[in-house]
Amino acid sequence: MAILKLALAGATGYALYRMYRGSQQADHGPAAFATGEATPGFAPVRNAGPEAMRSDPREWDKVDEEVDESFPASDPPPLGKR
Repeated sequence: MAILKLALAGATGYALYRMYRGSQQADHGPAAFATGEATPGFAPVRNAGPEAMRSDPREWDKVDEEVDESFPASDPPPLGKR
């Protein structure tokens, strides 16, 4: 009987944990996207620029902006433009 009570307590704890984790993850979209930036569909896309990111980058210069705007293009911008 004690094993049954222990199993029931474990199952209840696990269910509560899953509900808690599910409610936390439901508030967040994809990791790189700010709230409202993800487009619906198979492959979500976000706008370019630091304001479209969930966390602010420490440094953001012209080259970073050009790289972000060119993604997912095959050719990155030249590095000599600083």
